[in-house]
Amino acid sequence: MKKWQLVGSTTVLGTALLLGACGGAADKSDTKSEDKGTDTAAKDIKGEVNGDGSTTVAPVVEKINEQFATEYPDVTVSIGTSGTGGGFEKFIAGETDFSNASRDIKDEEKKALEDKKIEYTEFKIASDGLTVAVNKDNDFVDYLTFDELKKIYSGEAKTWKDVRADFPAEEIKAFSPDQSHGTYDFFSEEVLDKGEITAEKNADTNVIVKSVQDNKAGIGFFGYNFYQENKDNLKAVKIQKEGKEEGVEATEETVKDGSYPLSRPLFIYAKNDSLKSNEAFNTFMKFTLENAKDASKKSGYVPLEDKVYEEDLKKLEEVK
Repeated sequence: MKKWQLVGSTTVLGTALLLGACGGAADKSDTKSEDKGTDTAAKDIKGEVNGDGSTTVAPVVEKINEQFATEYPDVTVSIGTSGTGGGFEKFIAGETDFSNASRDIKDEEKKALEDKKIEYTEFKIASDGLTVAVNKDNDFVDYLTFDELKKIYSGEAKTWKDVRADFPAEEIKAFSPDQSHGTYDFFSEEVLDKGEITAEKNADTNVIVKSVQDNKAGIGFFGYNFYQENKDNLKAVKIQKEGKEEGVEATEETVKDGSYPLSRPLFIYAKNDSLKSNEAFNTFMKFTLENAKDASKKSGYVPLEDKVYEEDLKKLEEVK
């Protein structure tokens, strides 16, 4: 199984990288001068940036941070992976500059931030298609309706035959992220009307993927990139929305146009005071928005339209 993971619970990219000076002919002197100015500006920016939150969003931000570290070697960016809920807890406690989230911020989280007088700005960085998958040897599930998913993850259905009459009478092995994940909240809201998920839960998405791979009667759900990394060993399930005649597969196209029923945006919530007072963080957020399109695609997610990133860059500028 292919795994995406951070080292421990936090990755730090701030190692000083030596960038060799490029020699050139006389007719490239203007370019050299411009590059030198850019390098000097980068070297003048120093500091620390702290973030935490969604394991779904982390691969995108990590990809961006790898490039950022080469251009801003004196800035250290820490990215924790406590899950969306855990990330917001640290954000509310004032421990982080930004919080990665695979769902919208909840009303109670907004209230907690308001009580702490913490103002923030929401940025969208990519789209995800929450992917439902079964074991690759499963030869009877091609698509599932929302009602059928609800039967499975509410615990109502004990066997696959309870889900649909022509399915075999095999015990269902359902797997799910735990409550610290925005993926849990999103699925609960979209499929179970905010009801509690009944399944074997785990904080580590890689464990959920492995569990589905190891159980012929298994089913699980996770971010699109986790499926992409392991698609040779999993079978994605098409999702049929009420009133539709057929199920829709999670693909870049269906996630981007929203026709896949479990499509969702991915967010970064940034603390306004940090954006104003911490030049390193403001620079990192600007770099993130400028590079999110390419990074989201390389990370296995779906880039947003250019206008979304342009609007978010304007929002960032207005915070100053």
